[in-house]
Amino acid sequence: MKKVTVLGAGSWGTALAVLLQKRGHEVTMWGRIEDGILDVARDRINPRYLPGVTIPDELHVTADLDYALNRPEILVLSIPSQALRSVLQQIGGRIGHEVVIVNTAKGLEAGSHLRMSEVVYEIWGPDILKRYAVLSGPSHAEEVGRGIPTAVVAASSNLPTAELVQDVFMYRCFRVYTSQDVIGVEMGGSLKNIIALATGISEGLGFGDNTKAALLTRGLVEIIRMGVQVGAQAKTFAGLSGIGDLVVTCNSRHSRNSRAGVLIGQGCTREQAIEKVGMVVEGIMTTKAAYEMSHELGVEMPITDTVYEVIFANQPAGPAVWKLMERDKKQETLPS
Repeated sequence: MKKVTVLGAGSWGTALAVLLQKRGHEVTMWGRIEDGILDVARDRINPRYLPGVTIPDELHVTADLDYALNRPEILVLSIPSQALRSVLQQIGGRIGHEVVIVNTAKGLEAGSHLRMSEVVYEIWGPDILKRYAVLSGPSHAEEVGRGIPTAVVAASSNLPTAELVQDVFMYRCFRVYTSQDVIGVEMGGSLKNIIALATGISEGLGFGDNTKAALLTRGLVEIIRMGVQVGAQAKTFAGLSGIGDLVVTCNSRHSRNSRAGVLIGQGCTREQAIEKVGMVVEGIMTTKAAYEMSHELGVEMPITDTVYEVIFANQPAGPAVWKLMERDKKQETLPS
């Protein structure tokens, strides 16, 4: 049994906290008062983010960050990517030197274009990386919270850390594999949200399965191109955090990014889509970061360019799709 603190009481933080408590660990979940954490603590349910999942009485729920940071052995960061830096700064030096950090956010920081491990590195220094892991893969909180069989990957540059995280999270309904390709796992988990926006937009426009299949396949090529450019291993994208997460995010009714894309395809602005989804849509700011990165690095990402133009440059979605389709003819070349 480990003493585990989960920072973040959204859908994923809540699902993981419940999973870890059922696994037999001593779990504390921290959330913000403005997000209703006191009601969650009292009612033992999180109706806004994870309705229908009961929070066990043994799971500590708190808005007190000092209480949550009282000597955990495992610190799970379930904070949206654009808020992670501010939360890490708020924590400061209050964690011990042996605490293992498990990040679950999927995104690139706006402006800096940093992956989440790079944000952690900037705030807490290089020594943290041997104790840092990212947990990613095709894993909707709504299903994990209900105990539906799920498989994910825990990646750390330090294999013993990845194996420790594997042991902590492994459960009969939650299978965990290990990897040492942190860059690949983080990039796959981040960039797939852009493609989910694209497939959602195509659905909102009334296009069909052919279009979705094309976007999924060519979207994976873009993910691999960018991932390899920044140091990932191409083979990682054939796994759970690559094609696995891409498929589930583009095809599930649980996907916020896909739902936001459908709304945008139907004519909503990005602000209207975010408001209607009612939760963080990580792919929107990741689209901006990836668009800027691709042009800085000279990486061809036409689907990402198109999603950016629709979301941030007010390009009508319909004409944007035909512009994408009518590009110069090419041979299909696949990353190796």
